Amino acid sequence: MDVTARVESDVREAIRSLGVDPMRDPEAVRSLVDRVVADVVGEALSHSDDARIDAAAVALEVQHAVAGFGPLQRFFDDPTVEEVWINEPGRVFVARAGRSELTTVVLSDHEVRALVERMLRVSGRRLDLSNPFVDAQLPDGSRLHVVIPDITRKHWSVNVRRFVLRPKHIDDLVPTGTVTRQAARFLAAAVVSGLNVIVAGGTQAGKTTLLNSLLGCVPSHERIVSCEEVFEIHSSHPDWVSMQTRDASLEGVGEIPLRRLVREALRMRPTRLVVGEVRQAEALDLLVAMNSGMPSMATLHANSAREAVTKLCTLPLLAGQNIPGDFVVPTVAGCVDLVVHTATAHDGARRIQEICALPGRVESGVVEMSDIFIDAGAGLERAGGFPPHQERFARAGFDLNDILRSEGPRRSLAGRAA
Repeated sequence: MDVTARVESDVREAIRSLGVDPMRDPEAVRSLVDRVVADVVGEALSHSDDARIDAAAVALEVQHAVAGFGPLQRFFDDPTVEEVWINEPGRVFVARAGRSELTTVVLSDHEVRALVERMLRVSGRRLDLSNPFVDAQLPDGSRLHVVIPDITRKHWSVNVRRFVLRPKHIDDLVPTGTVTRQAARFLAAAVVSGLNVIVAGGTQAGKTTLLNSLLGCVPSHERIVSCEEVFEIHSSHPDWVSMQTRDASLEGVGEIPLRRLVREALRMRPTRLVVGEVRQAEALDLLVAMNSGMPSMATLHANSAREAVTKLCTLPLLAGQNIPGDFVVPTVAGCVDLVVHTATAHDGARRIQEICALPGRVESGVVEMSDIFIDAGAGLERAGGFPPHQERFARAGFDLNDILRSEGPRRSLAGRAA
């Protein structure tokens, strides 16, 4: 047995005897590793003329194997890595700055399964033939998604989405080029004024990051309640409660869907409701909350602001046949105030493409939209639209005309239909 294998074996034995949880208490593991490395390496050197054993390298490898994610741990320690995924044991990819890279890491089927089991241990979520998909949160806040055969063809598919950028306020996204200073100032004022905001975009377009930055604009005296499938929303707000869905147990009971969370959230005295990733019939509950005067924010998969509004007019119909379309369309027009669309550019950067307002009008069954800011290829620029509820900005102490004053010629794009 080589030095590294012996150190790992001794450390694991010590962990079992002491009852230490490596994922929850990595510092205790690090202390054990350092002590065992000193003993084993010292003994190995005393019985050998080979002085080339690197104690620090041995300690790091064992620490990663026992309290980390083995060969993948270096990617978790790399702040530039946005996502890690495994298509098969010999094809491990990472994404940096929106671009994917095939790594040199080669795993075995057993190593992949052991890594997934270690990742799921803290979350309490399960993965088996009856439940071949799993979404879970890792201790560092990363989001894990796993699919197993026979849903996949042969190998386990593993995705770990990391949140490299953790903005605390919309202004934090200005230096990255995600939003202009004028647009950021407007969005901050809209949040403070209590407008209902939908953040739309494709996969990995930065929707959650943008939503987190908008939450940083919520006044400290308000109470935020957030609902999502897996914890991804992060906020430093002093009065914030976060909830996530729960899968059914082995007996098929105990499932808590997103619709249930939204309804329960309204009983928790929120002054601001946040729904992460509206996908299905929970869109109806979100609209009902908005219609009751509850300032709300949510994310939604869509390729444009227009498609986001169209989708919002469709998803509530999944709640049942008794939900008519002629109820949903005017409700969306009257409840949703702003749609912010973000997308990933060709260079991998995430940028806001549109900030659109819904004036509240419906023409021939179509919700009207008005562009406030739009990127037509030269960056985000002021358009000719204005948001609804301008009196709310005034009550909150904002001069909307001053915020939206154009620095150049104003293009009139108001009245666009969706």
